[in-house]
Amino acid sequence: MMMQTKTTRHLLQTGALALSLLASGAMAAVSPDEAAKLGSTLTPVGAEKAGNADGSIPEWTGGLPQNAGAVDSKGFLADPFPTEKPLFTITAQNVEQYKDKLTPGQRALFKRYPDSYKMPVYPTHRSATEPADILAATKANATATKLVEGGNGLENFQSANPFPIPKDGLEVIWNHITRYRGGTMLRRITQATPQANGSYSPVYLQDEFTFPSSLKDYDPSKPSNVLFYFKQRVTAPTRLAGNVILVHETLDQVQEPRMAWLYNAGQRRVRRAPQVSYDGPGTASDGLRTSDNYDMYNGAPDRYEWQLNGKKEIYIPYNAYKLDSPKLKYDDIIKAGHINQDLARYELHRVWHVTATLKPGKRHIYAKRDFFIDEDTWQAAEIDHYDGHGALWRVAEAHAQYYYNKQVPWITLETLYDLISGRYLATGMKNEEKQAYDFTHSASSMDYSTASLRQAGVR
Repeated sequence: MMMQTKTTRHLLQTGALALSLLASGAMAAVSPDEAAKLGSTLTPVGAEKAGNADGSIPEWTGGLPQNAGAVDSKGFLADPFPTEKPLFTITAQNVEQYKDKLTPGQRALFKRYPDSYKMPVYPTHRSATEPADILAATKANATATKLVEGGNGLENFQSANPFPIPKDGLEVIWNHITRYRGGTMLRRITQATPQANGSYSPVYLQDEFTFPSSLKDYDPSKPSNVLFYFKQRVTAPTRLAGNVILVHETLDQVQEPRMAWLYNAGQRRVRRAPQVSYDGPGTASDGLRTSDNYDMYNGAPDRYEWQLNGKKEIYIPYNAYKLDSPKLKYDDIIKAGHINQDLARYELHRVWHVTATLKPGKRHIYAKRDFFIDEDTWQAAEIDHYDGHGALWRVAEAHAQYYYNKQVPWITLETLYDLISGRYLATGMKNEEKQAYDFTHSASSMDYSTASLRQAGVR
């Protein structure tokens, strides 16, 4: 799901922390000498500043400026690379030529849809950066933040990017979970779960995210274990309109599990919703995603073992301004089997490869997940999901967009393809909405109380 507060979190007393660190074998923060690489050989968030050997991945030079393009009256951003054409297009006919720079899930999509699936590959642009205060907090995290509770919480954490120089897979995953995505935000988005023939009925959602430090009534003298607040309301179709989910996302979800409530408009009742976690069903997803598929991956990481496999170069969705154009209709995007890949843009980037394997005795419909996480943003770009028999089942892609006017890396569109059913879920579309993401949204703690749910659910 979302990100972070700007307040340091002290989740456990010193004695308990020492015991948990011994029990978990958690790694200490890096040394000041190692942290000094941030901003020199490494970017301020921990990526390799240099390009690759053949220059197909350029050096990071600071990202796009905030005036990189025009912003229209609805908040949609102009494409900063409007004249660029694909360098080449990967198809089922030439996929073997590029297989070393594709994930198993991407290769499986070519096999599943040999006549229609394609990947237009464009020049690589390392467009992302973050505000100065977030970069300063990242550098402070490098020498202070530690894993606690067997890796299921953070100690001495500020703002975002707790482990810019990660030493294991779990640290990389925490970077994704807490990565920077701006301050308080409101968005109106559309979700589709097409049938195999491409027919679909859109579901319209309104999402609100707020982090404690952004609340109008924030009190820094009263730190809590809340990482962020989230409220999602279904606005259409009529049969679902008025249903609302409220989440208080906790930083240590094992010590204090995610707190979630559901308002059912038909029953006019507020209920606790423990199913809004792990492999509980996703909102209006027709069984095509789990709760922890949202935002590519979210929630407590305690059910998996996390293995860091190092870095690799692969083609990932990036700079998806074309896909976000307000000139498009949802029918232009949603097609049978997969989205309209002519609208997609792929670039060669370095990613961290992390494998999550279900722990013995733990339950989840995904027995294994392979994560491919962009080094410049800590955002998961590709995730392959495997079932209990070891078969590749679902493939997730995040079509990334950098909101240069606000210095916020995020996602234009999330897709989750089911290789078995031939169906998929696409969420985050806003092309036909009256407003793009609103990063100036203001909220108080009362707006995220259970009492607020009934009011939010008024149709």
